Amino acid sequence: MQFSFHNPTRIHFGQNQIAQITREIPSSAKVLVLYGGGSIKQNGVYDQVTQALSRHKWGEFAGIEPNPSVETLDRAVAMVREQGFDYLLAVGGGSVIDGTKYVAAAARYEGYGWDILEGKHRVREALPLGAILTLPATGSESNAASVITRTATHEKRSFYAPAVHPKFAVLDPSVMRTLPERQLKNGIVDAFVHVCEQYLSHNDQALVQDGYAEVLLRNLKQLAEQYDQHETPQWRENLMWTANQALSGLIGAGVPHDWATHGIGHELTAQFNLDHAQTLAVVLPALLRELQPQKESKLRQMGKNVFGLSGEALAERTIEAIEALFQSLGVKTRLSEYAINRNDIVTQVVPALADHGTLPMGEQRNVDLACCEAILLRAV
Repeated sequence: MQFSFHNPTRIHFGQNQIAQITREIPSSAKVLVLYGGGSIKQNGVYDQVTQALSRHKWGEFAGIEPNPSVETLDRAVAMVREQGFDYLLAVGGGSVIDGTKYVAAAARYEGYGWDILEGKHRVREALPLGAILTLPATGSESNAASVITRTATHEKRSFYAPAVHPKFAVLDPSVMRTLPERQLKNGIVDAFVHVCEQYLSHNDQALVQDGYAEVLLRNLKQLAEQYDQHETPQWRENLMWTANQALSGLIGAGVPHDWATHGIGHELTAQFNLDHAQTLAVVLPALLRELQPQKESKLRQMGKNVFGLSGEALAERTIEAIEALFQSLGVKTRLSEYAINRNDIVTQVVPALADHGTLPMGEQRNVDLACCEAILLRAV
């Protein structure tokens, strides 16, 4: 192992912690609050934010979509520049926080913000930002990654820049009470696959990272099995903290990452507007079967240490257990269940993967176009 690890986000976890933003954001800052469709005005979060910012100068930008679009976010960038906002506060789930990271970076760049996603501009500075998490899933509230969609061209791309790491994050599990069940179930799947992307590679004897990853996977398995308790404070608290730790950087430090499931899934979202977690639940089992020989050791380890399996055909039975976990939440695991067929794969998804310059993928950089097509056809 060889790595440098630093997570600069200060986390305030628990009920009534939104008040902490009063002290976190400098009193001299002019704050832009960014959020999504307005649910925060129904669950009490907006009122708490308003109270906490009562001594600050602030404005708001609403309408950041799931799979945030650069077209929407560029309007926020223009607003920041025109009105002189110098601190951003994201209030929402991963999409709002990812979008706010883009705004923070693009507002300090004189060119077209999409250059950041295409790798034409390396982000070295950004506006400071904080986050109030309302939907646990992505871990975006304490990492430096962002995924953005360009609707006009059906592209979904990501960037990573330490400059957009949130300065602080508020995680209040009580705000999850009003979330639709679909979003809660998607959150479990999303966090589970985040762990898998950092764990299901090859066995490199990283005992701390593997052990912690297995704890997180067992947590998510238990939360799925105990979904009937999702209205209890304990269930909400454990999902919110587990989802955060799944992508805070610790379990991925010094170990090989895959991320091909996400890369392929992004194209499915861009082409067919599926939920992010829906694409992950479809792609991961197919990818694991296609790449089973190179992932055999870790699949067997996962089967033993996460699902309590033993005996013959352990790797395949582990993949079956992952599928069953997703299905137990009502999340589909086949593209055909979304009316996506082999012709759609060949004529839409494969050409998009070829055009967007993200290949090859995977921890061994061997997930090329042919491999992607094979994975997708398995998933039909």
